[in-house]
Amino acid sequence: MKRRKKNRNHSRKIFTQKKNGTKVAMDDKYKDRVFRMLFNNKKNLLSLYNAFNGTDYKNENEIEINTLENAIYLSKKNDVSFIFRLSLNIFEHQSTPNPNLPLRDLYYVTDMYSRDHAEDDIYSSRILKIKTPYFIVLYNGTERLEEKFEYKLSDMFEQKAENPALELKIMVYNINRGMNDEIKNACKALKEYMIFVDEIRDNLKAKMHKNDAINKAINDCINNNVLKGFLLRNREAVMHSCIYEYDEQKHIKNEKNISFEEGHAKGRAEGKSEGIAQEKHNSVVRMLKRHKDIEEISGDLDVSIEYIKQVEAELFAKA
Repeated sequence: MKRRKKNRNHSRKIFTQKKNGTKVAMDDKYKDRVFRMLFNNKKNLLSLYNAFNGTDYKNENEIEINTLENAIYLSKKNDVSFIFRLSLNIFEHQSTPNPNLPLRDLYYVTDMYSRDHAEDDIYSSRILKIKTPYFIVLYNGTERLEEKFEYKLSDMFEQKAENPALELKIMVYNINRGMNDEIKNACKALKEYMIFVDEIRDNLKAKMHKNDAINKAINDCINNNVLKGFLLRNREAVMHSCIYEYDEQKHIKNEKNISFEEGHAKGRAEGKSEGIAQEKHNSVVRMLKRHKDIEEISGDLDVSIEYIKQVEAELFAKA
């Protein structure tokens, strides 16, 4: 009896927990960011490569997409990694600043090299040739950042080194409105991706419900021939992906607000406690100066006799 071959291209399933504890299957492609979905296309990737390198390569078949799947350090699958000619290109889309990315990319590229050279003899006297890595982050968050800047692994070192023995540099490009337009104009998919993102943001600013804002952005982009083919083919996946992303962003924002409020409340409580402590201390000093009995002070102010004796000793030392 022949075994039925497993379809390796079938959609993997993940499970989300409902409030009642039941597990509900959800196609994990909905958790992929739209950016990653869009640039898992070799034609779009080659256009992206050309935009950043000032080249005009045409043969998209030279590209080998080698994004690591299910890597334990990739909590968000919004990375695209590909080999083109002799270079290993790792593009990351980020909506929040993350100065720890150099360490994450170090893990990533180490895994890449380990996988690609698993059969090679690294103890050989003959030098191995490895792909030249390039790390690029495309930032489109709402926090105002420079148009272009750099993250460096050495910035994370506890002890700073003038010429670090190990370094990894990531170029970060802000692709929001008015930023790096030359690159966006050189890559049609990237430019239209940001038009789509801005459409959603504008709709949300107009106080539209999240689902309506995303749905309207999809319709408007299709009508204006922006990512038209991509959105028509992947409408449902894009809708779910955007909902998931904005829900996650809201959750992160709420968690930050909760942490701030808790910290603020704690600070107020500590300040109040310090204020009460100072007030009691001042009262102890006043009563000692009036030659009140120590036990009487302790009873009136609810402070220990040992503390009153300590304050008394300090007063005596100053006298």
